[in-house]
Amino acid sequence: MKATTLTWLNDWLRGRGGRRVTGDLFDFLNVTDPREGKDCDGHIQLDPGAFIFPGMALSRASDLLDAARDIVRQAPFRHLVTPGGHRMSVGMTACGEYGWTSDASGYRYTTTQPRNGLPWPVLPELFRSLVEEATAAAGFLCPPLQSGLLNLYRPGTRLSLHQDKDEEDAETPIVSVSLGVAATFLWGGLDRASPTRRLRLSHGDVVVWGGPSRLTFHGVAPLAVSSHPMTGDCRLNLTFRQITKRP
Repeated sequence: MKATTLTWLNDWLRGRGGRRVTGDLFDFLNVTDPREGKDCDGHIQLDPGAFIFPGMALSRASDLLDAARDIVRQAPFRHLVTPGGHRMSVGMTACGEYGWTSDASGYRYTTTQPRNGLPWPVLPELFRSLVEEATAAAGFLCPPLQSGLLNLYRPGTRLSLHQDKDEEDAETPIVSVSLGVAATFLWGGLDRASPTRRLRLSHGDVVVWGGPSRLTFHGVAPLAVSSHPMTGDCRLNLTFRQITKRP
């Protein structure tokens, strides 16, 4: 691991901010702030079965970050390589029964960490309670609690449009939590050619998508140069999934 990587990772683990700079406002041109369209119940419906809950995680953000740092100490972030040999810019790790990995053999979920064969860290109770709350608020009965993926974004990091379809279970919704620097969330349709909306996700926002929207193409535009008092120049995304089919 390069020294520069160690520096920003160690800063994040200690809760110290990185560069203190202002955001690149041009990154958010033509981006919709969900707060402008939220209804009287405080949420935004993107499509049938897909919702944004602005600020749902805000009151517990500090504790969520502390729990995430504990997970990273047990299972450090890695930059995975796609089957085609491309190094992903997002730093990834996981907790719960399953973690996600990628290499020349393909994309898959594993019950142990590829580096050392140890189980993934236990899913924190704080994560569990937030996922249950968000799932219920979106009108779904079963929360996705088998896998919690942690994705770390730095300035310029992006996630291409994709579908989450490596899970055997496509019935249970996905829950996503944004912490730190605001990001531009890309929300498309059920095929790659569908029009894509650009939505700003801020610190504490929660997104849930399932039902007819479960396989919607989505992604994250390159992260703007910015800073947040809790994460420095980074954004942390927590994503929760059900991997195996329910009985």
